[in-house]
Amino acid sequence: MIPSPQRPPSSPRRLHAAWWVAAVAFLALLAAAGFRAAPGALLVPLHEEFGWSTSVMSFAVSINLVLYGLTAPFAAALMDRFGVRQIVATALILIALGAGGSVFMTASWQLLVFWGVLIGLGTGSMALVFAATVANRWFVRRRGLVMGVLTAGSATGQLIFLPPVAAIAETAGWRPASLIVAVAALAAVPIVWLVLRDYPEDRGALPYGADPETYAAPPRATGGATRRAWEGLTFAVKHRSFWALAIAFAICGATTNGLIGIHFIPSAHDHGMATTAAAGLLAVVGVFDIAGTIASGWLTDKFDPRKLLVAYYVFRGVGLLALPWLLSDSIHPSMVVFVVIYGLDWVATVPPTAALCGEIFGDRGTIVFGWVFAAHQLGAAAAALGAGVIRDVFGEYTYAWWGGAALCVIAAALSIAIRRPREVASSMPRKV
Repeated sequence: MIPSPQRPPSSPRRLHAAWWVAAVAFLALLAAAGFRAAPGALLVPLHEEFGWSTSVMSFAVSINLVLYGLTAPFAAALMDRFGVRQIVATALILIALGAGGSVFMTASWQLLVFWGVLIGLGTGSMALVFAATVANRWFVRRRGLVMGVLTAGSATGQLIFLPPVAAIAETAGWRPASLIVAVAALAAVPIVWLVLRDYPEDRGALPYGADPETYAAPPRATGGATRRAWEGLTFAVKHRSFWALAIAFAICGATTNGLIGIHFIPSAHDHGMATTAAAGLLAVVGVFDIAGTIASGWLTDKFDPRKLLVAYYVFRGVGLLALPWLLSDSIHPSMVVFVVIYGLDWVATVPPTAALCGEIFGDRGTIVFGWVFAAHQLGAAAAALGAGVIRDVFGEYTYAWWGGAALCVIAAALSIAIRRPREVASSMPRKV
C-alpha cells in the first residue's frame, strides 16, 4: 500500500482586518463619549462655584450639540477627502483641549468656548457618521450589527465615565473630573493613528463578507468636501422621506441627549436624590443601551426598519410621560424599570435610521445620514436649552418630560410614513 501524502498543517484563520478597524473605531467612540457623560454631572458643582444659572449652562451645552450635529455631514465628506484617521485624531485632540482648557474657566463665556465650540467641533467630527463610514466601507455582511456595536460605543463611554466623573466632581471637585475626559481622549490618538485605515484595499483585503468573484470596489470620492456635503443635502431635501427621517431623528435627539442626558441628574437632585445615585442610574441606562443598540442592529438586518422605529418611539414616549411620578429622593423598583426600558431604547433608533438612509439614498447615504444626524443634534440642543428655561421659569422639569412624550408620538407617525425605494417603484405606473 502506498501511503497517501499528508496535508500540510493548516494555519489558524486570521481575524479579518475589518474587525480590527471596527474595534479601534469602537475605542475611539468610547473615548470621545467622555464629555457626553460630563455635563449632567458637572452642572450642579459649576452652579455652586460660579452661581451660573441652569439656562446659561444649558446654552453652552446647546452650542456643543448644534456644532456636534452640523459638523457631522462635513466630517463625513472630510473623511472621504483627507482620510479617516486624520480626521478622527484631530477630533480627539479638540475634545482634549476643550475638556482640559475648561479647568481654567473664570467666566461663563469661556464655558461657551470650551464646552460649546471646541468639544462641539471635536465630538461632531466623530459623530455617528464615523460609525456609518466604517460599517459601510469595511463590511458587506454584518453591517447592521457592526453599526449597532459602534453606536453602542458612546453608551459604553457613558457607562465607564459617568460614575467616576460624578464621584470625583462631588469629592475632589469638577476640575479633576474634567481632566479625566481630556486624558481619555488623548490616550486614544496613537491607537487610532496606528490601526485605522480608510478602505479594505489599504490593508490588501476585501470588505468582510464580500464575494471575491463579484465584488468591485466602489469609486473613491473626489471633489471638495464642503461641496459634496452641500450636494448631499441638496439632493436629499427633494425627498419627503428625508424630511420624515430628519424630523423624527431630531425628536430622538431631543428626548435622549437633550432631555435625559443633560437634565436627568439635575432633576433627580431637585427631588432630593444624591448626584452620585442619579449618575449611577444614568450609567445603568448606558449598560442597557449597549444591549439595546446591538440588538437593534441585528433586528435591522431582519425586519422593516420603519416598524422598529415606531416601536422605539412609542416606548420612549410612555417612559417620559411617567417620569415625573417616578422621580424621588431614593432609588425604587419603578425607577429601575424606567432606566432599563429607556436604556434599551436610548439609541436603538440609529441602526434602522442609518439603514434607511443607505437604502433610500444609495451612495450618498452616509452624507445624507450626516445631515439627518445634524437634525438629531439640533433637536437635542433645542431640548437642552428649552428644558433649562422650563426649570428656571417653573422650578421643575415636569413640562419638559411631558413635552418630550408628545414629540415621540409625532416621531412614530413620521417613521411609519417613510417610503422605501421598492414601494416607490411598485407604485409607479407600468409601461404598456
